[in-house]
Amino acid sequence: MLTCVIRYHIDPARRDAFETYARTWAEAIPRCGASLTGYYLPHEGSATLAYGIYDIESLAAYEAYKARLAADPLGRENFDFARAERFITREDRTFLKRIGGPA
Repeated sequence: MLTCVIRYHIDPARRDAFETYARTWAEAIPRCGASLTGYYLPHEGSATLAYGIYDIESLAAYEAYKARLAADPLGRENFDFARAERFITREDRTFLKRIGGPA
């Protein structure tokens, strides 16, 4: 099992748009095959960093998941929303493997 951590750099004046974006993924991501841990907005400290975290079986499963997400009507709509509204200024993905702690 891999955990994908997406670090978003967002426009702090557009937190509402990012929140809409995140709530939409809460429906689309599980439907397309990943186990969503959640999306996180800044609360204290940096006002420009937000995160999305989900689990996926493997990198091969991730590739299939990406294809399903791109074909999903809600997924496509959300990608288009982010592109049109430009509230995300940068996005980085890191895949982590858990080595200890509770499952």
